[in-house]
Amino acid sequence: MTDTITPEVSDRICKHMNDDHPDAVLLYAKAYGHMTEAEAAQMLKVDPEGMDLAVNMGSQNSTVRITFDHVLQDSEDAHQTLIAMVKTARS
Repeated sequence: MTDTITPEVSDRICKHMNDDHPDAVLLYAKAYGHMTEAEAAQMLKVDPEGMDLAVNMGSQNSTVRITFDHVLQDSEDAHQTLIAMVKTARS
């Protein structure tokens, strides 16, 4: 059984993505947040409807909300959705 997306699960997902996949987080900001000038991004929060990112665009910092294409059911759904979003953005 997988975890529902609680604040603790969100923190775990964000830490993993920020520590191990910063390139993917930046890609989310550019492709789905339409922040093509982004130089760096950090995942702040994940909930069933979407994710919040902090985005650095040189001298300007901003946040962006990216909505998922469906409501996430659990942490495994979040995992698969984030992978699919990276694959889509790269193609």
